[in-house]
Amino acid sequence: MTDSTQVELAKRVLGLVDLTNLNDDCTAEDITKLCQRAVSEHGSVAAVCVWPRFAAQSVVELRGTTVKVATVVNFPDGGEDTMAVVAETVKALEDGADEIDLVMPYKAFLAGRKGYAEEMIIRVREAVPAPALLKVILETGEIKDPLLIHIASEIAITAGADFIKTSTGKVQVNATLEAAEIMLTLIEETRRDQLKDIGFKPAGGIRTLEDAAAYLELTDRILGHNWVCAATFRFGASGLLDALTGVISGSGETAGEGY
Repeated sequence: MTDSTQVELAKRVLGLVDLTNLNDDCTAEDITKLCQRAVSEHGSVAAVCVWPRFAAQSVVELRGTTVKVATVVNFPDGGEDTMAVVAETVKALEDGADEIDLVMPYKAFLAGRKGYAEEMIIRVREAVPAPALLKVILETGEIKDPLLIHIASEIAITAGADFIKTSTGKVQVNATLEAAEIMLTLIEETRRDQLKDIGFKPAGGIRTLEDAAAYLELTDRILGHNWVCAATFRFGASGLLDALTGVISGSGETAGEGY
């Protein structure tokens, strides 16, 4: 790949990033720095993804930009208190969040309680009116089985997800190309059969341009070269932005720590 091709690819990826800080020790000062990094001379990321307690601050910090504010609910453990998750969602939207990343209660799903998992997604969907987006995190590294990943994706889509997302970034195995292929194939089937686009978000462990390129190549193969845009595809990442700006600026800077 030539240098100019790398730069163009890095610019493409940058506009698809949900720049994330979900560190347990995250502070208000960290959020200010995150939001400052979200807009640069090289372009803007698609969104920042933060803890719910920082949603309102992020909205203020990013006012006047195109960057969306995403926040997480039922995160990271995928608990089973549906009423609490709905309340958390409503509060986040009241604070100005544009996008909700919901962890499906995957432990209940794995225990055979598929209807419970579906019901939570439905209830949260009811609390997320358009144009706000609902992204459903499957935690594919914990589900593991390809057939169950397919079923979990179907449940999330049927229950009203705008996006299906691989992972929280908080478990041992996060985004993988194998899980991505299963999810993207179902997205293509949904697009063909129901004439609607469901977005895709790989998250966790994507730190380099090469990592990102592998997911884009897979997505382009399954859904076509014109499908990927910020409305349909995001990378959940905390360290990827440094790698991208390093390529674009020619500094050769590598990815930072994080998921």
